[in-house]
Amino acid sequence: MTDHQGTQNLDSIFVALANQHRREIVYTLSMHPSSISQLAEMQGLSLPAIHKHIKLLEQASVITRRKIGRTNFLALNRKSLIRLQDWANQYHAYWGSDEETLENYAQYVSAKPTTPKEKKK
Repeated sequence: MTDHQGTQNLDSIFVALANQHRREIVYTLSMHPSSISQLAEMQGLSLPAIHKHIKLLEQASVITRRKIGRTNFLALNRKSLIRLQDWANQYHAYWGSDEETLENYAQYVSAKPTTPKEKKK
């Protein structure tokens, strides 16, 4: 996978998760696979509406579909969420750090020594 493809995957995952209904679908599927009709009922959505959400989640590879008989079951594709987790973890070193706050940066900028050009003005 090239960096461009990885970025496209992340972009589609972020787009897919930008909606509350889709995040709730992901949450439900994180606990157990469900049929489309079960998800629609849990979400209080019509079948056409749930299908639109499912399409976006499938395009982002967040969920997978398997047909058993006449029923479509959906499951969470954990690999796509691992990509998302890996992306977020690169910022983990900065979480909870007071060194990189705007207040500290403002103090740093105001305490910065002036250059000779600035003194002449």
